[in-house]
Amino acid sequence: MKKYVSILSDIELKIREGQYKSGHKLPSVRDASELYGCSKSTILRAYAELEKKHAIYSIPQSGYYVVENYGDVRHSHMNDVVDFTSASPDLNVFPYLDFQHCLNQAIDTYKYHLFTYGDSQGLETLRHTLVSHLADNQVFAKMDRIIVTSGVQQALEILAKMSFPNGKEKVLVEQPSYDIYLRFLEEENIPVSTIVRTAAGIDLQELENQFKSGSIKFFYTMSRYHNPLGSSYNAEKRKAIAALAAKYDVYIVEDDYMADLEVDYSFDPIYAYDQTNHVVYLKSFSKIIFPGLRLGVAVLPEVLLKTFQAYKRYVDTSMLSQAALDIYIKNGMYERHKHTICKLYSERIHILNQAVERYNQAGLIEASTVASGVYMQFKLPRTVNMERLVQRLSERKIQVVSGKGFYLTSYREQEKFLRISISRAQPDQIDAGVKSIIEEVVKGNWY
Repeated sequence: MKKYVSILSDIELKIREGQYKSGHKLPSVRDASELYGCSKSTILRAYAELEKKHAIYSIPQSGYYVVENYGDVRHSHMNDVVDFTSASPDLNVFPYLDFQHCLNQAIDTYKYHLFTYGDSQGLETLRHTLVSHLADNQVFAKMDRIIVTSGVQQALEILAKMSFPNGKEKVLVEQPSYDIYLRFLEEENIPVSTIVRTAAGIDLQELENQFKSGSIKFFYTMSRYHNPLGSSYNAEKRKAIAALAAKYDVYIVEDDYMADLEVDYSFDPIYAYDQTNHVVYLKSFSKIIFPGLRLGVAVLPEVLLKTFQAYKRYVDTSMLSQAALDIYIKNGMYERHKHTICKLYSERIHILNQAVERYNQAGLIEASTVASGVYMQFKLPRTVNMERLVQRLSERKIQVVSGKGFYLTSYREQEKFLRISISRAQPDQIDAGVKSIIEEVVKGNWY
């Protein structure tokens, strides 16, 4: 199965990137089987699937050809803009046809059940499917502890507002951290404490001090592919965080929103090291499929379920979307699409790293060490005027995001940096974009 998925994803990627151009003939079944080192039946299966998706077509006695203009959804006027800002998936790899098929199949399968109020905890068949889906990431949980949410954001907001069994009141957040959540905490006047996180991680002694005496009800963290730093905790830190949570009765809210981009199969989330039910595990499906799906999942310790459900008392996520996602996962489409996305983003991160090495020889930019995911931090000299830098780059048609928004408004020890995202930056744009950023930093005159 994995071989077939890998071949299918590779062919789709080559079509999207123009290696197999519109109207051109694909390798013969025999040539493709030799190329990929597999049987002819595996190639025939992959070609048949691509025909179903209207990506290719066959001509008897001739072979298989790429459908004209397949997958070309980019707007021509945007082609010359380098987008290092977007956190959304690449428009060119949205699984439109696959998901449309799943939506139609969901309506045929579930019929009128999709148009009732349903269960506020989520569609039962989806939650059952999620048990095995989450287990692939070393998140083992019974179905009754899994709640489908309207994106991860809804779960984060409920957790901030609700009481916890430890009787504590403050939310501990890293600085920098997820900007939208920080704005929510500020607007709702949620009591907050902070801890510094750099590309190298956090100070575990400081974390223990906070857990011991800071009245922390939960610590909000992204264990991998941190937004905006792009870095991940090593195994030692993940284990230590779980141990400290148990020792001081502090809960961990682990936002594993990009778990599906993991290329290191030995990576276990903090949840996997939790022996005392102190970790809330959150996962998003928006970053892999498309943001408009607005589906996330929360895995909760049993002691939190009743309170969480009291806040989430209504069905507020589309039953049709849930049913379609259930089918999308069951029929292997999700796994195949995940493989495509992982390969695409890994290649772009590799290009980004190469560009930094090529143009940053003076060392003016300190880039976080990132081998996968979508984000990288470009830490800048203290003398740089961030507003002017962003404006100068915009004039060169390079869109970037200042790190300022990823801190609480009252936080004073801010680093100056750009958050670079490669999710919508095309491979042929990344090198030139990095070169331009470094050129502008070198120019100076920031006073």
